[in-house]
Amino acid sequence: MPDREYMKSRLETLLTRDWDLVAIQARYRNLIDHGIVKKNLDKKDILSRKQDILDRVQLRAEEYCYLTRSCAKGSATALLEEFGLGHTDCIKALSPFPGFAMTGEICGPVTGGLMALGLYFSSEDPSDYQDVAAYPAARIFLQRFKDTFGSLSCADIQALLLGRYYDPMAGRQNMLDFNNAKARQKCPLAPGLGARIAAEIIIESMEQK
Repeated sequence: MPDREYMKSRLETLLTRDWDLVAIQARYRNLIDHGIVKKNLDKKDILSRKQDILDRVQLRAEEYCYLTRSCAKGSATALLEEFGLGHTDCIKALSPFPGFAMTGEICGPVTGGLMALGLYFSSEDPSDYQDVAAYPAARIFLQRFKDTFGSLSCADIQALLLGRYYDPMAGRQNMLDFNNAKARQKCPLAPGLGARIAAEIIIESMEQK
């Protein structure tokens, strides 16, 4: 699990990063316009490139969060794109989930990560009512996310990353304070690491087969 020194260093990286919005938006637009490409995942190939895949998922989750201003969409989009899961309606459905409609409750990357794990581990048949394969993976994800950030809640993670909790929906001043705290630059840390954790669980399941 990332330690606090790594998280501090990553925050500095995010604050000073040159966000190439033109390139990020072009990639994201292509994904939305043409849909998520289904993939026949090659276990041997994925295991040989594990670290590269984890690094790419983390980076793209950060970038998509920065672009969309949605930690839920950022984490899920990177995972769906990397593993060829779901479709773009899944991304659309995540619109209200950053901070559980910005209430300070469940952090968006938790929702985005769980959606991706559900798509990967669940039966192809939605009427398979006995299917509980996603539960163990989801529980591992929740524990690792909590171990990393100390909480699953947006309010606690905002306090960790921004110094305090802001409710941007509570009024104009709150939104200004949220933005002035560099939320757009700092908050991508959570979907980046959240998506990395979910990707790691997917790849670990391949290692165990």
